[in-house]
Amino acid sequence: MKKQTNTKLIIRSTLALAWALALVIWSPLQSQSAEPVEGTNMTEAKMMERCQEMKEQKQKMMAEMKTQDAELTAQVAEMNSAPEDKKIALIAAVVTRMVEQRTAMHARMEKMQGEMMQHMMQHMQMGKESMANCPMMKDMKGMDHN
Repeated sequence: MKKQTNTKLIIRSTLALAWALALVIWSPLQSQSAEPVEGTNMTEAKMMERCQEMKEQKQKMMAEMKTQDAELTAQVAEMNSAPEDKKIALIAAVVTRMVEQRTAMHARMEKMQGEMMQHMMQHMQMGKESMANCPMMKDMKGMDHN
């Protein structure tokens, strides 16, 4: 019973860390689009369109993460209810899956970091109001840490 509690704690801690990293890095980074900008000639409407695309990408990623969490939860439940002779293989499967997910998430976040920096620079070139009107920035304002 104590082993199950420790395993659950480790898995929950790892998932919490993954979520925290994703939120801290993804939220500002997701504001980027992979397309290059047409210099400072970008119109406000085009910029807002790009912002909305990035917001949709973020929503897609969050949905994918929820799906992954559900899959891990199911794997952990199977592991916890398995007979002792099967647990080690199931633990290995859970850990392997978590490492795969985390590695993929880090690669995705690295890519998004560069895109986000470019996006922020585009907003800065367009002026203060451009940044304030960005759908991604509006989402971040709701993330007060009270």
